[in-house]
Amino acid sequence: MERPVIIGFAAALGVLGALVLGSALGSISTILAYIALALFLALGLDPIVRMLERRRIPRGAAIGIVFGVFCLLVVALLVFVLPPVVAQVGEFVAYIPEALADIRGSEWITGLAPDVQAALLTVAEQLRIIVSAPHTLAVLGGGVLAAVVGLVGFVTASFIVVALTLYFLASLSAMKSALYSLAPARNRPTLREMTERITASVGSALLGSVTLSAFNAAAVFVLHVLIGLPFPALMAAVAFVITLVPLFGSVIFLVLGSIVALFSSPLQALIFAAAYLVYIQLESYVISPRVMNRAVSIPAALVLIGALVGGTLMGVLGVLLALPVMASLLLIIHELVVPKQDLKV
Repeated sequence: MERPVIIGFAAALGVLGALVLGSALGSISTILAYIALALFLALGLDPIVRMLERRRIPRGAAIGIVFGVFCLLVVALLVFVLPPVVAQVGEFVAYIPEALADIRGSEWITGLAPDVQAALLTVAEQLRIIVSAPHTLAVLGGGVLAAVVGLVGFVTASFIVVALTLYFLASLSAMKSALYSLAPARNRPTLREMTERITASVGSALLGSVTLSAFNAAAVFVLHVLIGLPFPALMAAVAFVITLVPLFGSVIFLVLGSIVALFSSPLQALIFAAAYLVYIQLESYVISPRVMNRAVSIPAALVLIGALVGGTLMGVLGVLLALPVMASLLLIIHELVVPKQDLKV
């Protein structure tokens, strides 16, 4: 009789311990996300530090230069980019009902076939009713308020992440050495080689993704200004976030940006779609091969799966980290698992 009681009590303690551990991890999930983001930022900045070191600049000075430029970019983002984006979010919320109401009298609608015209007008009217409903406006208002609160939290979190990034960047070599010392001496050369390759691949993939998204956002902003489309800062910010998804992000924004531009003018939407499509080709065949030349090649299906899983788990941060994580896993499988399997006959 005693043994079942002891087993049941031990099982109950195990379940209770798991619940307490899960609750503790949930409570510190934000801190863990900050640490993960800072670590990946340090890995993304490390290739630039190494490049400066190859130019005979001491590592301390190289870290100071890179981190100084990084801080200037963060300050420029907070001062010059976020205010117009936040302002244009409010303008866009107010613009949606007006644009849906004005679509009935637009020239391009009247030039369509009667059946198509009736269907589009019905859809536009239903959307206008939904968007103009008090409940929807309350939800949008709450969303804007939440965005403002989130913006304050973002500024606070930025200081924490920047401080952690500086620490990780300065102590990256020491952290690697500590990791190597945990392995048996005979395995340390292999572990060192794999770690260096993984960190280099992760850093290149992360830095490349952010760089391509920044180019994309700049192209979208310039196109909106030149064509005369509204909300250039907001659409550039949306383009930056969406194009963090490799391979598919630019195509997704092509459709989304063209639909938004269609409310201004069919001609403007057509010009935007054509010009942005040209940029996508330029990015695919000229910019991307040079920016992502050191990143591990990942099949398109795995890129999409990784982006969906990362976005579901961690939002935008998960999408950003999906590519380097997938690259690391593929490198480990290719270098460690596959050779062991090949030896089995």
